[in-house]
Amino acid sequence: MSQLETILSFCLFISFALNIGIFIYARSAIARLLMVSEELGDLQQMISSFSEHTEKVYEMEMFYGDQTLQGLMEHARSFNEQMDTFEFIYTLTEEEFYDSTKPEAEAQEEIEET
Repeated sequence: MSQLETILSFCLFISFALNIGIFIYARSAIARLLMVSEELGDLQQMISSFSEHTEKVYEMEMFYGDQTLQGLMEHARSFNEQMDTFEFIYTLTEEEFYDSTKPEAEAQEEIEET
C-alpha cells in the first residue's frame, strides 16, 4: 500500500467517524427539540384553560366587577398572548401527530376547535 492510499484511507475513516458522530448528535438534538415542543404545547393548553376558567369565574354575578379578579384575568390573557409567540415551536409536534393519524380535513377541524 502506498503512502497516498494510506492517507486517503485514514481520511476516509475520519470522515466516516465524523459523519456518524454528527448523525447521532443531530438525532439527539431533534429528539430534545420535539420534547420541548410537546412540553410548550402542554403549557399553552394549561394557560388557555386557566385563562378561560378565570374569565368564567369573573363573569359570575357574585364576582362581576371585582378588581382583583379582573386584574388576574387580564394577566392571564396577557400571558396567553405571550405564549402565542412560541406557537411555531409547539406546533411542530401537533402537525406531525395530526398528519400521521388523521385525514387532513379532520386534523384541521380539530386544530381550529382548540
